[in-house]
Amino acid sequence: MKRNNLSLVDKIVQSSPTAKQPKLVFYSCLNQTKTYSVLDWGSLPHHVLLRIFQYLPLIDRARASSVCRRWNEVFHIPDLWRKFEFELNQSATSYFKSTHPDLIQQIIKKHAAHLQYVSFKVDSSTESAEAACDILSQLVNCSIQTLGLISTAKPSFMNMSKSHFVSALTVVFVNSKSLSSIKIEDTPVDDPSLKILVANNSDTLRLLKMSSCPHVSSDGILCVADHCQGLRELALNYYILSDELLLALSSETHVNLEHLRIDVVSENPGQIEFHPIRKHSWDALIKHSPRVSVVMYFFLYEEEFGTFFKEETPVTHLYFGRSVSKAVLGRIGLNCPRLVELVVCANGLQRLDTELICIAERCNNLTALGLSEGEVSCSAFIEFVRLCGRRLTQLSIMEEVLIPDEDYGLEEIHTEVSRYLGRLWFPDVMPVW
Repeated sequence: MKRNNLSLVDKIVQSSPTAKQPKLVFYSCLNQTKTYSVLDWGSLPHHVLLRIFQYLPLIDRARASSVCRRWNEVFHIPDLWRKFEFELNQSATSYFKSTHPDLIQQIIKKHAAHLQYVSFKVDSSTESAEAACDILSQLVNCSIQTLGLISTAKPSFMNMSKSHFVSALTVVFVNSKSLSSIKIEDTPVDDPSLKILVANNSDTLRLLKMSSCPHVSSDGILCVADHCQGLRELALNYYILSDELLLALSSETHVNLEHLRIDVVSENPGQIEFHPIRKHSWDALIKHSPRVSVVMYFFLYEEEFGTFFKEETPVTHLYFGRSVSKAVLGRIGLNCPRLVELVVCANGLQRLDTELICIAERCNNLTALGLSEGEVSCSAFIEFVRLCGRRLTQLSIMEEVLIPDEDYGLEEIHTEVSRYLGRLWFPDVMPVW
């Protein structure tokens, strides 16, 4: 007789394109007779079965639970449901498979209290984002520690009702009481919901990623920094970065910050002026957290860089997604002594010889450089590598960037660079299809 508690498993397995099972074929030897002991798979210890199930994808775990009653019991052990990723999409427009609706309901009814590490992966449709919020609003008996909201294409959470999103998120903030890691980038989270987060999870919050959240102000993030003294990692947009925030993160009662990511994007199209951050505030942060990684992603046009790098800035990792001027790179060499990694996607046709050599001479911690567009003479590039030496563990330069001169051409540059790096090196080449 078929057990009723396997009906969900049957639906999941039947919905899989690989659900068809291979036939078993037995071979016998006519000349020899051997006796083999038969392993009773149903009698495997619980802890062994649990370990096996933990390595299986959900669909295979569901199939395995159909083998016998004992394996089905293991399928429902709480340890297997502490970590779960809900995949939500509209099948007509998405490339990944959606979590089965019946499984979602079973998780809410039977395993909500066991969930600790939860993420929602949604496609570009507003319907998927709304479905994720519908699930969130039902997690009233949960003790979630890690929460991630991931948009695989365009930020679909931004297209849904703000009140619906905030209401659903607040349910988790109020009921979990133990949130330590939250990734809610590209969402309509706002200041009041952050205050609810702080009121219920201030003692446990360690990581908060909330770049591209236009409804959060500098006051909202300052509230988090003031009350969550254990916060170690923070990701935000530059427009809510302030001197007050850096000083709050530098207070004696706050733990050492380990990672600060800042996305610098025009808040309004055509914005040119950005507010400055005082050197005193940066100095306070570095004095309090000397090992902190300060990562900055820039998505600006050349005329929008006026505010940056005029004074010493403790940035460690710099990524330029759009064109950056020769003058800005010059300021980086003069005012970014903690720089570890520099990636320039575009620069135009101005030679960067002097700027690169200045960076090599003054940025003694630099270990990685990436250049995909611009111009550097072969001689200047070799001098840059000579000054940095073997501490350059990552060096990615497009061949088109290197300009032959009277001393070196493209034929011999890899030999000189390889000699200074102590390993074989070649410039990157754009593949021709």
